[in-house]
This record gives sequence, C-alpha cells and structure tokens, in this order.
Amino acid sequence: MFVIAIGWFLNAYMGYGYGAVVVAVIISVIMTLVSYYKGDSIALSSAGAKEISKEENPYVYKMVENLAITSGLPMPKVYMINSGALNAFATGRDPEHASVAVTSGIVQALENEELEGVLAHELSHVKNYDIRVMTIVVVLVGAISLLSNWFFRARMFGGGRRSSNSNEGNAGGIIMIIGLILLILSPIVANLIKLAISRKREYLADASGSLLTRYPEGLARALEKISASDVPLQTASAATAHLFISNPFKKKAFSSLFSTHPPIEDRINKLREM
Repeated sequence: MFVIAIGWFLNAYMGYGYGAVVVAVIISVIMTLVSYYKGDSIALSSAGAKEISKEENPYVYKMVENLAITSGLPMPKVYMINSGALNAFATGRDPEHASVAVTSGIVQALENEELEGVLAHELSHVKNYDIRVMTIVVVLVGAISLLSNWFFRARMFGGGRRSSNSNEGNAGGIIMIIGLILLILSPIVANLIKLAISRKREYLADASGSLLTRYPEGLARALEKISASDVPLQTASAATAHLFISNPFKKKAFSSLFSTHPPIEDRINKLREM
C-alpha cells in the first residue's frame, strides 16, 4: 500500500507516470534475488565463518543435529567464527539451504542448556522462514528508496510536472505538500517498517526456540550473558547485523526505533513469563 501510494502521488501530482514504480520494483526484485540465492554465502564469508564437521567439533555439531531432528528440519551446515564475542546467527533461504554459525566465544561462555537455547532460537529462524519474510520486505524497502532517489534527482534537474491549473485549489496544494513530505521521509519510514518486522521475528524465534527445548530459562540466561559481554564482533557489518541473535556492535542505539533487535531485557522478561 505504501509503494502504491507513492506511485499514485508521483503520477497524479508530479507527472512521472506509473512506469517509475514498475522499474523501481523490477530493479529491487533483481537485486534482492541475487541476495536471496547468494546472500547466505556472502554473510558467512564476511563474518569469517568456517564450516565444521562432526569430527572437528562434536559438541556443537551434535547439539545442532539433535535440535534439527527434534524440530523436523534437515541438518543445516554448521559454522564457527573465531571470535571472543558472544553471538550466533542463522542464514539460508529455506530449511534445505540453511546454515547456523556460532562464535567460539559463545561456545566457551555458555552452559549446555544455554547454548542449546541459542541454537534452538537460530533454528527457529530457519523453520519460520524469516529470511524469506525479510527478503520480501527488503524488495519493498529497496523500491521505495529508489523512487525517493529518482524523485530528488528529477527535481534537481528540473524534471516532473508542475501543474499550473488554478482549479486544483488549496486542497490539491495541501495534498501535494503532504505527498512531498511523505516522499522525503519514505526511506526512513520504510526502514523503520523493516526494523520493526525484524524485531518481531526475534520475539517469534525466542518463543519458537523455547517451544523446541521446553526450557525458556536456558535462552533467558544465555541472553543475560550475551548482554553482559562488551566484546564486539569485528567481522560484523551493518548489512548483516540483523541476522545475529544480539546486536554485534555492542553499542547502545540513540533510539530503540533504529535498532535491529528488541531490548534484551524485554526478551528475557518475556521468556521468564512463559
């Protein structure tokens, strides 16, 4: 609805036509499809993750294997990140193409039930198709960003229709001003929508992971230890931050609106209320 509203405004008041919306969506889809099919390998590589076998680390591998069997998922690939940071993430477009990565620091710091809670959370992301959900959101956010960018470029170089029809009246002028404001703010609004959905999926993965282990206290204690650690994950980037179980940068955002993760304290409280 948001994309359609912007397209209507560009066509009705700026004279750009609906073609701009169609082109923006097509470009966003192409860009996101590349990320969809290759994004997991890019994320794992950028994080410095190395695939491990059952022989190399039987403790972590067997824990993932047992949880996968319990949840009815295919066995994902298991990766280790050599870092003292306490973090983990899952990636892959569906259960058949999934990977789970953990840092060496989190394996050393957490007790058995705590690490099991973290891995169950990550496998829940896979089972709930969170990557697929976020892919759809990213397509729409990308389209909105492209439309906003094109609008500013067109205005800068004198493009767009400037209506001279005096019959439009004050109402049309007010609508145009509101539309311009929304178009200017649209990339921010679109990203806030994306972040809100990302946070909702974190809550869902917490709940689904607890249902899998039948022990929400394990994940709650794990989150407490993760929150207490101030070691950032050096290989994390803004593009992959939303994948991790906790903010990998370990910096307090100036506003919770712009955080990819819900407050850990809130997540812990919800887990202990289950």
